[in-house]
Formats: sequence, C-alpha cells, structure tokens
Amino acid sequence: MATENKNLSNYDKNTIPNAKDFRFGIVVSEWNEEVTEGLFKGAFHALTDCGALPENIIRWNVPGSFELIFGARQMHEKLALDAVIVIGCVIKGETMHFEFVCEGVTQGIKDMNVIYDIPTIFCVLTDNTMQQSIDRSGGKHGNKGVEAAIAAIKMIDLNRK
Repeated sequence: MATENKNLSNYDKNTIPNAKDFRFGIVVSEWNEEVTEGLFKGAFHALTDCGALPENIIRWNVPGSFELIFGARQMHEKLALDAVIVIGCVIKGETMHFEFVCEGVTQGIKDMNVIYDIPTIFCVLTDNTMQQSIDRSGGKHGNKGVEAAIAAIKMIDLNRK
C-alpha cells in the first residue's frame, strides 16, 4: 500500500511558496462526511499555515463525489481563483457503483485540467473500507487533504512561472 510507511501530512513549509496572494476554491462532497470534513480541515489548515488568507479560501458543498465535477466547473467559470481542490470519498461496496463513480470523477477532474488554465487538484479517496478512509483523512496515514493543499500551492506557483 502506497501510504503504509509515510505520513501524508508532513511537508517542509520552507520549500512551499507563500500562498498569501493565492485564491482557492474547495468543493467538498457531503457523502461520507466524517471523512470529507477531515480532508477539508487538513486542506484548510495547510493552506493557512502556508500563508493563505481564510477569506481567499472559498468552500462549496455538493451532495456526492460525482457532483464534484459540476461544482468544480462552476467554480472555474464563476469565480476568480488560482486553483480548485475537489474533496470526496468513495468506498467500495458490493456493486459496480464504486467503479463507475471513481472512473467518472477521475475523468471529469482530468478534463478540468485540460479545459481550464488553473489547476484542479484531485483529493478523492477511493478506498475499500471506511477505516482506510479514516486513516487517510487525519488518521494514522496523515491527511490527503493536506497533500492536496500543498499540491495546489505548488501548481499555482508553476502556473505563474
């Protein structure tokens, strides 16, 4: 497992660009809220820790992970942002629903990165169990929301070069 021996919350602030002048949109799925709230809190804390102003972090909620695509597109088209982070959690069940949702969301977010001139950062957990998701949203494997926030800052910096 990729995150077994690495805490995803660790980053060296001295190597991250200052985010004071950056504007972020974060679209959060309400499905599996225990997990997505943990991811959001991790992302928000990392952004502000790296200098982002709270008023420059705009949050929109959507019902589920599939709706992240529409929410991200609306943010791209209606707000002046430097990056959009999508936060969701899909847990494998007994049907093909998991595969359809994961594939659709992945392709939709990829499309955002092709269509728009600002990065869309993928922070959608696709785990086999709720415990795996908890472990990656503030548990023993750190917080993928933090990782997404750091990726967003780095991508904004790259985009501005």
